[in-house]
Amino acid sequence: MVKDAPDCPCGSGRGFSECCGGLLSGEQVAVTAEQLMRSRYSAFVLMDEAYLRKTWHPDTCPDRIELDDDTRWLGLKIKSTQTGGESDDEGLVEFVARYKIASRGHRLHEVSRFIRRDGLWVYLDGTHS
Repeated sequence: MVKDAPDCPCGSGRGFSECCGGLLSGEQVAVTAEQLMRSRYSAFVLMDEAYLRKTWHPDTCPDRIELDDDTRWLGLKIKSTQTGGESDDEGLVEFVARYKIASRGHRLHEVSRFIRRDGLWVYLDGTHS
């Protein structure tokens, strides 16, 4: 998928420019933890390491972010959210992201923790199941 594709990679059903595009370009900021989660998924699809670093808490951001040309992202499903709204300072987003490497399918099931840092949502960490 290329950055000017009409459908947003996050699966919102909206166009990329109306959904995650403004976040990845820096023209907008996420107002909810779920919005940040969706934009980070789009950043993985588009291999936008700079955005991933910018939206990752510096205490938990790895030195190297694994982005692989051989990974084909297939879809994102938000299973639940807990707090993480416009007036919250913390939030949880449970999601399943499907992807393929070579011809083998995989699922990443995670409950991600987000916090506000200097007024902006950032990814803190997550637990996989």
